[in-house]
Amino acid sequence: MLKPTLHFETTSGHAIVCGIDEAGRGPWAGPVSAAAVILDRNNIPQGLNDSKKLTEAKREALFPQIIASSDVGIGFVSAQEIDKINILQATFLAMQRAVANLKSKPTLALIDGNRAPKLFCATQTIIGGDAKSLSIAAASIIAKVARDRLMVELDTQFPYYGFARHKGYGTAVHAMALAQHGPCTEHRRSFKPIAKLTIN
Repeated sequence: MLKPTLHFETTSGHAIVCGIDEAGRGPWAGPVSAAAVILDRNNIPQGLNDSKKLTEAKREALFPQIIASSDVGIGFVSAQEIDKINILQATFLAMQRAVANLKSKPTLALIDGNRAPKLFCATQTIIGGDAKSLSIAAASIIAKVARDRLMVELDTQFPYYGFARHKGYGTAVHAMALAQHGPCTEHRRSFKPIAKLTIN
C-alpha cells in the first residue's frame, strides 16, 4: 500500500511548504473545517496517513504530536456562512482562514483535490493528496479531529440529534431526529434534506 511521502514538498523548489485539507463538506450540520500544516522535516510524527485510513484512536493520538512538532493553522466556517456562500466557497474560506492562522508564511500550499482557493502564495492541487503528501495527510488529521471534537461539544448543546455519534452526517438516526425535532441553528439549511423540512 502506498504511503504519503515528502516528494511534493522536497521537489517543489519552495522553502516553506504547507499542506491543506478539509473535513466536513458533506454533513447536514456543523461547520466545515480546514487545516494547514507546515511539517518540521526533521521531526515528523510516525504513522501519518490520510485521516480516512486511520482509526479514530490513531487520529486522536497523532493530533497532539502534529500540533507539537509542526506549524499548524485551523479554520472553521459555520453552517450559517455555508448557507450564505455555498459549500465550495465555504471550504475555500476555511482553507484561507487555516493558512492565515499559521505562524509562518508558506511560499507554496499543497491542496488536496483539484481546486484551490485564492491564497497569497503559490498553490498546487493534488488529487488524492492526503494519501500522497505527508503535509496534506497531517492536515487531513488535524481538520478531521478538530471538527469531530467541535461536533462532540455541539452535542451537549443540541442533544437530540446525536452529533457526537455521526458528526452531523446524514445517517438514519440523524434523519429521524430531524423529523421529530426539526433543524437547529447548526443545520445547513441550504442542503436539500434540511431545506425540505424548512419549506412551509
